Amino acid sequence: MTRTPSAGRPLKDTVHRNLWKRLATVIVFVVCFLAAKDATKTDFGEAIANMGQAADFFSNLLSPDWAYFAKVWMPLVQTIRMSVVGTSLGLLFGVPFAFLCTSNVTGNRVVATVARVVMDIIRTIPTLLLAALVVAFMGIGQVSGIITIAVFTFGIVGQLIYQSIEISDPGPVEAARSVGANRMQIATWSILPQIGQDIASYAMYAFEINIRASVILGYVGAGGVGVLLNSSLSLMRYDRVSLVILTVLVLVVIVDWVSEIIRKRLR
Repeated sequence: MTRTPSAGRPLKDTVHRNLWKRLATVIVFVVCFLAAKDATKTDFGEAIANMGQAADFFSNLLSPDWAYFAKVWMPLVQTIRMSVVGTSLGLLFGVPFAFLCTSNVTGNRVVATVARVVMDIIRTIPTLLLAALVVAFMGIGQVSGIITIAVFTFGIVGQLIYQSIEISDPGPVEAARSVGANRMQIATWSILPQIGQDIASYAMYAFEINIRASVILGYVGAGGVGVLLNSSLSLMRYDRVSLVILTVLVLVVIVDWVSEIIRKRLR
């Protein structure tokens, strides 16, 4: 059966419409690309001319300076120490504060709302900005890194623990109230046993993040192995940069592996 022209028009029109849409998308992309290139004053000719430097960069990056490990070791220990102490301090203050965020424990919606707002504000502050502010007040060193990690842990772990409290079984809480238990006793004996495993799991999760974050904190003077990474990059010693990155990578893999084992045993 021969198809009439009228029957073929809808398909032809659809193909044309799709073609124009794709062409318009390409034009918009090209215009945005050229506008961004002009705004950022990007010179692709210079980038191509510097390909030789890129080759040297990757050549040095693939040839770690193993002798430099003697200087990397102590800052690496400092990084681990900062993460452990900072995570512990964050938990120390984050767990009680998480209970303040729950109205069924505090018995006061205003207090719970204010506590949640404070925690939300802390969580929205970028880690690098927080580190820069702490360094400005406390000076360069490990103390600034520890405080930054503690505040970050306080925000993220406090929020997770608060959510665990909210979904905990209300039965033990009601039973404790029926025998006249106060809020502290309810939190200690009715809620805390239910979320103990969650707290341990969140602590390990925060520690994993803090190990990675503590490396970046060195860029703003918060101590740790990040300081060596920053100085090596500044001196263009990419063989040392390679060693620092490799060392941090091994550390992160070990921490992730141990954390996964601990979390599996807690389930």
